[in-house]
Amino acid sequence: MQEVTAPSARQRLGAWVEHRHVQNAIVALIVLNALTLGLETSDAIMAAQGPAIKAVEQAVLVIFVVEIALKLIAFDLRFFRSAWNVFDFLIVAIALVPASGPFAILRALRILRVLRLLGKIPRLRNLIESLLRALPSIGWVVFLLLMVFYIFAVMGTQLYGDDFPRFFGSLGRSFYTLFQIMTLESWSMSVARPVLEQYPLAWIFFIAFILITSLTVLNLFIGIIVTTMQESVHADDMKQRAEIEARAHDERQEMLRLIQTMHDRLEALESRTR
Repeated sequence: MQEVTAPSARQRLGAWVEHRHVQNAIVALIVLNALTLGLETSDAIMAAQGPAIKAVEQAVLVIFVVEIALKLIAFDLRFFRSAWNVFDFLIVAIALVPASGPFAILRALRILRVLRLLGKIPRLRNLIESLLRALPSIGWVVFLLLMVFYIFAVMGTQLYGDDFPRFFGSLGRSFYTLFQIMTLESWSMSVARPVLEQYPLAWIFFIAFILITSLTVLNLFIGIIVTTMQESVHADDMKQRAEIEARAHDERQEMLRLIQTMHDRLEALESRTR
């Protein structure tokens, strides 16, 4: 029979700090910290409850530091193998830098602590991981979009640059105008209609650009992200199913072992009584 070794102090500490109830408490503190940082933007509230809000914020920061310290003790250098742990470490480290003098800008970065929710809530974590996995494909879509922009920017500058220098006077201005058209923000009244008054066939240029960018290329982004998320969900389901099947297999093997042990004992008992 194999000897069962008791978990070490580090293992018990790691299991405790990663326990669901502890992590739920950390999530609640992150939300509380976000609320206190928002309240600090109100002069009236700070004048009435400023010391209390500051005390709560400092207490929450201390708890965050203790959590990171406990994880470092429990997992030592293995702590940095997880990208989410590194992300948490950097967010808390930024909060510890004095927000005064040349580091005054870091005072505004304290709100980044809210981003710790991305690593604490499984659904948000899966969403971010899916987006990261989709980045290579999204990069090719961005390249395609830039090619379309460049082609239409050159065409727009050559066709309408002399008469409409405000919109198409240079390649840079054409890029900016095309970006406004792609977002469909006041493109018709402020850009297209003035051009159409002098160039009646310009609608072909604008409609073609909108169809290619807003209705085709941008939908590729959505398609890639949705596909990647579906693959991520499927992979998670398969992983959970494999874990359940592995546990069920272990339980079946244990039951068979117990049954065999009982059978052997019964046979030994029968042989003694004969």
